[in-house]
Amino acid sequence: MTEPFIVRRETQIAAPRATVFAYLTDPEKILSWMGSDATTEPHPGGLYLLKGVGPRGGVARGAFREVVPVHRLAYTFGWEGGQEVPPGSSLIEIDLIERDGGTLLRMTHSGLPSEAQAASHATGWAHYLERLTIVAAGGDPGPDNGVSTRS
Repeated sequence: MTEPFIVRRETQIAAPRATVFAYLTDPEKILSWMGSDATTEPHPGGLYLLKGVGPRGGVARGAFREVVPVHRLAYTFGWEGGQEVPPGSSLIEIDLIERDGGTLLRMTHSGLPSEAQAASHATGWAHYLERLTIVAAGGDPGPDNGVSTRS
């Protein structure tokens, strides 16, 4: 089967691309909108590790494939201990496009194994991209209480 389970999201952020890029790659900035501990090595082959994500406090792990400062990121992604989406099994691609005095963030998450996983990740992305949009524009998204999901 050829990867029919893809999540696509776009959000307009009232901040320059360099600011948004920093919130996607700098561990301290990442923690202002997602997770409780982050390690990033933003270069091809570098580690992407984020702990304390979502209501279950999951650990996401992957590796950067593409890093084009202020323009594009691509990294593998998955959950430690995850049977359906193990570390490195899916791909997140983020493009940052200058638009309307800010940044259009265009994200594609491909390689998800099922409709249920795509739906779950779509819910998570909606939650976290909303938080990113607030913090990158200089706002306070408040404490992260995770995504309320029924499973």
